[in-house]
Amino acid sequence: MDQLDDILHQDLDPTETQEWVESLNAVIDREGTERAHFLLERLVDSTRRSGGYLPFDPTTEYVNTIPPHLEAKMSGDAAMEWRIRTLIRWNAMATVVRANRKPGELGGHIASFASSATLYDVGFNHFWRAPSADHPGDLVFHQGHSSPGIYARSFLEGRIGEEQLDLFRMEVAGHGRGLSSYPHPWLMPDYWQVPTVSMGLGPIQAIYQAQFWKYLEHRGLMPKTDRKIWCFMGDGECDEPESLGAISLAGREGLDNLIFVINCNLQRLDGPVRGNGKIIQELEGVFRGAGWNAIKVVWGSYWDPLLARDKNGVLRKLMMETIDGEYQACKAFGGAYTREHFFGKYPETREMVANLSDDDIWRLNRGGHDPHKVYAAYHAAVNTKGMPTVILAKTVKGYGMGAAGESQNPTHQQKKLDDEAVRHFRDRFNIPVPDAKLAEVPYYHPGKDSPEVQYMLERRKALGGSLPQRRRHTDVKLKAPELAAFEQITKGTGDREISTTMALVRGMNLLLRDKAIGPRVVPIVADEARTFGMEGMFRQIGIYAPFGQKYRPQDADQLLYYREDQKGQVLQEGISEAGGMAAWMAAATSYSISNQPMLPFFIYYSMFGFQRIGDLAWAAGDMRSRGFLIGGTSGRTTLNGEGLQHEDGHSHLMAGSIPNVRAYDPTFSYEVAVIMQDGTRRMLEEQEDVYYYLTVMNENYAHPDLPQGVEEGIIKGMYLFKDAGKPKKGEPRVQLLGSGTILREAIAAAELLEKDFGVTADIWSVPSFIEVRRDGFDAERWNRLHPEAEQRVPYVTGLLQGRQGPAIAATDYVREYADQIRAFMPDGMRYTVLGTDGFGRSDTREHLRGFFEVDRYWIAHAALAALAKDGKINAKDVARAIREYKLDPDKPNPLTV
Repeated sequence: MDQLDDILHQDLDPTETQEWVESLNAVIDREGTERAHFLLERLVDSTRRSGGYLPFDPTTEYVNTIPPHLEAKMSGDAAMEWRIRTLIRWNAMATVVRANRKPGELGGHIASFASSATLYDVGFNHFWRAPSADHPGDLVFHQGHSSPGIYARSFLEGRIGEEQLDLFRMEVAGHGRGLSSYPHPWLMPDYWQVPTVSMGLGPIQAIYQAQFWKYLEHRGLMPKTDRKIWCFMGDGECDEPESLGAISLAGREGLDNLIFVINCNLQRLDGPVRGNGKIIQELEGVFRGAGWNAIKVVWGSYWDPLLARDKNGVLRKLMMETIDGEYQACKAFGGAYTREHFFGKYPETREMVANLSDDDIWRLNRGGHDPHKVYAAYHAAVNTKGMPTVILAKTVKGYGMGAAGESQNPTHQQKKLDDEAVRHFRDRFNIPVPDAKLAEVPYYHPGKDSPEVQYMLERRKALGGSLPQRRRHTDVKLKAPELAAFEQITKGTGDREISTTMALVRGMNLLLRDKAIGPRVVPIVADEARTFGMEGMFRQIGIYAPFGQKYRPQDADQLLYYREDQKGQVLQEGISEAGGMAAWMAAATSYSISNQPMLPFFIYYSMFGFQRIGDLAWAAGDMRSRGFLIGGTSGRTTLNGEGLQHEDGHSHLMAGSIPNVRAYDPTFSYEVAVIMQDGTRRMLEEQEDVYYYLTVMNENYAHPDLPQGVEEGIIKGMYLFKDAGKPKKGEPRVQLLGSGTILREAIAAAELLEKDFGVTADIWSVPSFIEVRRDGFDAERWNRLHPEAEQRVPYVTGLLQGRQGPAIAATDYVREYADQIRAFMPDGMRYTVLGTDGFGRSDTREHLRGFFEVDRYWIAHAALAALAKDGKINAKDVARAIREYKLDPDKPNPLTV
């Protein structure tokens, strides 16, 4: 192989080679590059058919993809745009430095925006359209660490004042006017559209947003437009699995509405991204291999004359040989160092720069800092059809910071500059701030009537208005169906047994029948629709496929065959929970981003939900998503035979940590119906910024009718399922609480207690311990802050007050889940919690519930033990229960085995 590589990289007959090159150039001149490409492909194919080994190289030379003579020429006033860019750079730096000269160490970043200012400036001035009557608007995923630069632009435009800039990272002290550290729609709901600073989440969101825009167009919910998604990211960020994990989807589906701009400043947070390699080359190969149009913007215009003189390709060879660690050293150490250690490697390249001063060499710019090169790349990207585009723009991290951080390893953490560094920055960019004011690091605004500001406003007016901007509410008015529309699942099943998963799917089908809401329901699965009983939707509404179904499915003769359709409604994202979640987020924010309210349902194994995609779930809360997440086959004992990696006992704790999530663990189909109707009303009709998490099971059992008057209790999280009636004198009584499938065990335990020990039980369904907990702490907080006012009674306290006996709660989740409401038990009421602490394992439901001590026998035993502690029964009764129910008092704690 080494010998073959040597042959491939050696020119054994330069004369013959030159003849071939001249012939190819003649074809290009007469018939164009497409014809030349065709001929080359035929030659490669012929060589391979002859048995020749041609190693695939997905990369091109380490030069700009677009040659100078093919660059689209930038419109506008380049000098004016440079002037504006310098003012933005200064004010972005001042924002961070001023914040960090205050007490408190607020933090912030200077270097990231310093490297990417030109990349943003060209987009703002020439490409990014705001939503308007004429256009739905583009969507920009700003790189999180660059937020000071975006605020600085808004400052010049008059959208943000000096006082507000001084509230950067001071959102508490700012009383709603503070500027968030990074893009956070929850904190700045009229400004930021998408949260991006948790690295990797921006790219995967952007890909699925682009897919969802095509979905909306193909389904006729939006007209086809030329709107684009621009996703900015760093080269170091590409190491996150979410950054590159879905790029093949974008290539496969030809998402030409998607543009990645990767700021290749060659540095991550602590040092080089690929000090021993070339990150731009690596990324080019990855993206080209995934079907993307890759545009490299490596060198600025000052390099063009040198490259034009490089007739023998020695400079290009040198550029390819030099690794990123060396390129960083050249930028860090200046022109003389670059002359010696870069150009000095070959006589030919040393001679090329013999007439250039060291300052001239230092000024040889990288492509990402040249607005003309960036404009040409952006122009090519927006005009690319049939494939997504990635722009790999080479920049300098900390550009303009000089000795304070330009191209240095610690640059990312730089948030303070001393007076000398500030002076250097001012002089570098010619900012009109006098020496006497430098210590203040003042903001600079040329005035609202200045040529600079007027130019900025004119450019934005031509592109539809200011950006960023966010729509809080959709203009589309929708009415949620009444609960009566869900009668099919509010009525009992009689002798028929179904699962709550089946109840949920039936509820979705009822929503699909609604003329207004039906087209806006978006069922999303990773790859197990049949597991959740959703295969009926394949034929009913179809699986979305951007190019339709080009084959006859194997099960075409069956009623529920696998049907793909360009207008399909189901999003089946393959075996990727992160992909399914990102698709759900796109649909769940469509009301804001596209003015199209949608109602997405993402259904997945509950164990593979918040645990696997928790960062995305948190971001979904930040960006005010609206929709339903469905944890299927939930609980630690309901999923027969699957075992440790599949059985969920803690997702509700994770869901409850997200402030705007409403999480429920229903037991009966009517509870599912009430929650679905309430969520649909709140999210679509009332346009509340909440989303719902429901856990549903695959266990079949009979379901009763909706009891009268329990709807409010279901939504609040707890209601009385069965009242044991007025207590008889001396009769021991307990309060049994449960949710999900374990509520049925509590019901069975109540029968055991009455039959075997004469103990009666009130039974409480608690569909949401989280909602009950939140209410309790809200009341507790209000009472602390209003000591002289009439004290509020927590909801659960009011329900249980006056009830006799201890309370026992059991769920299919860890003890912490039900233990959340302990603080709100009525005074004197003992509270015992059972849960499924420990690793899951494979077995039957019956055995698992016995193992985790949450079945009817363990619940009954816990109730008797609590009564004995209260002195209501004799301890001998507890011992008898252990014997009769065959409980092993010496069995290991499930948590430890």
